[in-house]
Amino acid sequence: MQVVFLGTGAGLPSKNRNVTSLVLDLLQENNTMWMFDCGEATQHQILYTNIKPRKVTKIFITHLHGDHIYGLPGFLSSRSFQGGIEPVTIFGPRGIEEYVKTSLEISQTRLTYQINFVETHNGIIYEDNKFKVVANSLDHGVISYGYRIIEKDLPGALLVDKLKQHNIQPGPLYQQIKDQEKVVLPDGQTLETAPFIGKPKPGRVVAIFGDTRFKEEQDKLAENADLLIHEATFSADQEKLAYEYFHTTTKQAATLAKKAKVKKLILTHISARFQEEDLSSLENEAKEIFPNTEIAKDYTWFAV
Repeated sequence: MQVVFLGTGAGLPSKNRNVTSLVLDLLQENNTMWMFDCGEATQHQILYTNIKPRKVTKIFITHLHGDHIYGLPGFLSSRSFQGGIEPVTIFGPRGIEEYVKTSLEISQTRLTYQINFVETHNGIIYEDNKFKVVANSLDHGVISYGYRIIEKDLPGALLVDKLKQHNIQPGPLYQQIKDQEKVVLPDGQTLETAPFIGKPKPGRVVAIFGDTRFKEEQDKLAENADLLIHEATFSADQEKLAYEYFHTTTKQAATLAKKAKVKKLILTHISARFQEEDLSSLENEAKEIFPNTEIAKDYTWFAV
């Protein structure tokens, strides 16, 4: 599982940062990629990565401000041109379906795949045998959501030494032991497999917040996450501005990460007022409260 940032700026693009978008790379887990927000020119940003648009099967929109959705019609169209045939599901606040359908209809865009829409609400919005996604509303003036992506616990490792002690040698039977509760051995005995499988490995958790004011109670969405991705539009000394514009400062994001007991914090959605030489100072503001903090840059990858 990896995260790649396609855009890390707030409001409008700058020379060093495009507007918001990131991709959760789940190729190793389920051979897909999930996109979170799709700001203007996201498809251009993808050209500088190894992301294949046809592998993006789910798109989660945090809110409907332009810097988070203006790239969506173009991305969907290009995905079609590039051979995408698998359906795409778009999750987002009320209005996302109308926006996408209207954009495609007016531009007479014909896609080679189906789009399904799910209106985001508080609670579980998606679940399969490997992942669950929980959404929770934030505080941004318009409807804005954070998403908690939960990987379900992974099966424990096969206890090979223990199997050999019972004269069960490596072979196709090992896979059956991993997959089934009972197997029949070559000598006709029935084997209960549970004692030969280790403890389940806890799944990973990634919390991705949309734009929001700081509220300590939002820590529940990020609780014990392996990775928290949070906006930091303003610096620590701009708390009043952050409140007025429904955004968060570096220190506020770090405070939330500390309260939620996450393992790592990545700050994104950086205001265009800040230049490259300002980044160390911004990062250090957060590190004073939560040391394991980094500021994302466009095209950077982080393993989870």
